[in-house]
Amino acid sequence: MDFALRALPYAENALEPYLGAETLRLHREKHHGGYLDELERLIGGSPQAADSLETIVATATGHLFETAAQVWNHDFLWRSMRPRGGGDPPGPIAEALVRSFGDVDGFRRMFRMEAMEQFGSGWIWLVLDRGRLRVTTTDNAQLPLTRGQTPLVTLDLWEHAYYLDYRNERKRYVEAFLDHLIDWDFVAANLKAEPPRAQSV
Repeated sequence: MDFALRALPYAENALEPYLGAETLRLHREKHHGGYLDELERLIGGSPQAADSLETIVATATGHLFETAAQVWNHDFLWRSMRPRGGGDPPGPIAEALVRSFGDVDGFRRMFRMEAMEQFGSGWIWLVLDRGRLRVTTTDNAQLPLTRGQTPLVTLDLWEHAYYLDYRNERKRYVEAFLDHLIDWDFVAANLKAEPPRAQSV
């Protein structure tokens, strides 16, 4: 795998005023970059370093799994957001949300509720699970790939992801994501992709 920290798909200040440039810079360089450096320390120069990140996540345990999973989660997070995102999804996504949640507002209510009920650090996801869309949360570094689910979009619920901009107001952060940041094109692309093979750690 490549241990280089990838560039963001937008400028650091492109998500303002909903996520500040300082938040993105610290989050990406210190947290995401720190996990990537630790992953290189753990497996750099070994045969495992030639594997894809998904393979490492699927086969690792313990600290190595947690580190690799956090690298994967953050890679996915940056692509889950876009400038001038959020709002109502395009037709096919809206139809899929209606089938699974009753209506788009039903999805939004579920996403907000699950995000607020997540205790401590973790992630919230929209996933494809056995043909239906679901909202799910994971603790710490866990991710849907190990459950055989297809991740469609995610939001980081660790406090470092939002504290500079929202302090302890997680609800406002989640609402800003839904209203202004979620990248529905990314959701659509993931919905069309082949679902992952179920894995366990």
